[in-house]
Amino acid sequence: MDHLDELEAESIYILREAYKNLGKLGLLWSIGKDSTVLLWLVKKAFYGQTPFPFIHVDTSFEMPEVIEYRDRMAKKLGLDLIVYTNQKALDEGVNPKLGRLLCCGALKTVALNQVIHKYSFDGLIVGVRQDEEGSRSKERIFSERTKQDKWDYTNQPPELWDEFKTDFPKGNHIRVHPLLHWTELDIWEYIQRENVPIIDLYFAKNHRRYRSLGCAPCTGSVKSDAKNIAEIIEELKQTKVSERAGRAQDKEDAYAMQKLRQGGYM
Repeated sequence: MDHLDELEAESIYILREAYKNLGKLGLLWSIGKDSTVLLWLVKKAFYGQTPFPFIHVDTSFEMPEVIEYRDRMAKKLGLDLIVYTNQKALDEGVNPKLGRLLCCGALKTVALNQVIHKYSFDGLIVGVRQDEEGSRSKERIFSERTKQDKWDYTNQPPELWDEFKTDFPKGNHIRVHPLLHWTELDIWEYIQRENVPIIDLYFAKNHRRYRSLGCAPCTGSVKSDAKNIAEIIEELKQTKVSERAGRAQDKEDAYAMQKLRQGGYM
């Protein structure tokens, strides 16, 4: 087995452990590269099936290409897709101009918590990686949230070898992170090897491309001439630009993601 085989096998094992032990599950699909690789791994883990719903938290500020890709792929793959928007917050005028933390809190964190309670999910499968952003390095593969959707990053159980804690108090909500130990380069090399269909916003146009996808007002592109997967891989081996260099909420507050995640954000 090579490095990608080992990562794939570990992720499939995690997905099956979650399915066996955690009750009602959903998978957060942001339409980005990581959660689309996760979709691919689910289909491998369950022999072509997707045995739980896919969830897209739509803030209403998504890029049009994201919505088009989401609907096309969901139809093609026959996904059970839940699209959820915190309409109450939008009706009250929440938008990025009020501040990124406030906007993300209402339209992403609160919306996600609403989905969990509306559909009675016991756990969510999420495509986060430790190397992408600092607060994610504090996560565990099986990461507990309280009944109030809070994450205590100071009190995380050890995960030694492949021994995962899966017996959590009833009513607590669990986040499962099968890609936690993957890197951005791993993701792209796996996409190349598996020919995973990926949204073309990642490919350079007019010397710019996206490395991380979010809401249109809060996500900028980076300088790049990488027009295909092979060129992206070569670029990543040399770049010193961070993956989230285009994300506005990170620039507004150095601890933005940790604050959002404490309240239930992915």
